[in-house]
Amino acid sequence: MPPTPAFTDHLSLSDRLALQRTRLANERTLLTYVRTSLALVGFGLALLQFHPERGGRLGYTALAVATVVLTVGLLRFRVHRRQLTACQSLAG
Repeated sequence: MPPTPAFTDHLSLSDRLALQRTRLANERTLLTYVRTSLALVGFGLALLQFHPERGGRLGYTALAVATVVLTVGLLRFRVHRRQLTACQSLAG
């Protein structure tokens, strides 16, 4: 969500750019969590497909960890987005 014009009117250019960089860093971090989660899903499914007897437990563990990683990433993204919004309202 872009900042409102009234908010950005009384911020310096460096402050506006810092907020934008922070927003983009938050999104990049979320995408990193998603990428890690997808890699774990792929690893878990490969283990289940190619070694169902020996790799079954490890495969299911990788799928569970992928779910946890994605959940943590989404929660952290939402918390930081709320903090950025609160920071904007305090400064404005």
